[in-house]
Amino acid sequence: MDKIMTDLATTLRERLAIIADEESRRDPAAHTERLRLVSERIEHLEQQLPRDIDPQLRHFLQRRSYSKALELLES
Repeated sequence: MDKIMTDLATTLRERLAIIADEESRRDPAAHTERLRLVSERIEHLEQQLPRDIDPQLRHFLQRRSYSKALELLES
């Protein structure tokens, strides 16, 4: 499970970096596609998590509160 949690945190950081990437936003179609792909990876990792994970983490992921999910993983 540690690998999944590490991959999830890395992917959440990647999503935040894409959102903050001013250069990427100059091409809205490519920017949207990058966000779609990283979001799909997050959802795929979420599906691999065991049912007994921290309920707050589950809540943040389900609500797409990815910054809060990352903060929880990093704490």
